[in-house]
Amino acid sequence: MSSFPSTDSSPPLATAPFLAGWRAAWSSVLSLVLVGTYVGIGALAHNYGFSLRWALLSTLLVWAGPAQVILISALGAGATPLAAALAVGLSGIRLLPMVITLLALIKRSDTRWRDLVLPAHLTAVSMWVEAVRLLPALPRQQRLGFSNGLGCAFLAAAHAGTVLGYYLAGSLPALLTASVLFLTPMSFLISTVRNSKLLAEQLALGMGLVVGPLLAYAGIGLDLMWTGLIAGTTAYGVHRLREARR
Repeated sequence: MSSFPSTDSSPPLATAPFLAGWRAAWSSVLSLVLVGTYVGIGALAHNYGFSLRWALLSTLLVWAGPAQVILISALGAGATPLAAALAVGLSGIRLLPMVITLLALIKRSDTRWRDLVLPAHLTAVSMWVEAVRLLPALPRQQRLGFSNGLGCAFLAAAHAGTVLGYYLAGSLPALLTASVLFLTPMSFLISTVRNSKLLAEQLALGMGLVVGPLLAYAGIGLDLMWTGLIAGTTAYGVHRLREARR
């Protein structure tokens, strides 16, 4: 991962780190997951009567599969643009901790804030999983360019899937279109299980898998938010208690 030369300062789109991130994305199974997921999103946009240009623009601007499903479904069902925007905004809150984690990994003392806008926008589940896995092995001055290359490659994969799904919409079974939308959350779950090393991480994950379905079954609003608060807070409390006893 560090085969390109190290320098004291690397611009956000420096060629060598950017291309290394681009190659890392295409060698990851998550690029295939994104293509599959966005085949479903492209087909969904087609079935609701949106143009391909609109679908591609929503992928570029929203860049979050679940949020795009909400956007397409809401507008397609007749919701006002304001209501759809509010729903998309609320769903995007889940990405804030990922953005904070990523920026902590790539930011240097001399990094300009405007250089962090692109990686912050490119942060999605797939990009974040691979960035957290690969960035610690890189010199900090190369991480910004690498993250941009990683995110742009995943975005390209999503656009390819959108185009493919849009033109295949007429021949894709409805069940297949719906099922491919689960590829990203399932791949995120598997990656999280693989990367959970600490007891707190494992406990938070395990509790989330139990608490989340229970809250959803009970019909409690904002079940995802409450799941995160309950599971995360409990796991953190157990971790602090364990450290105190040590």
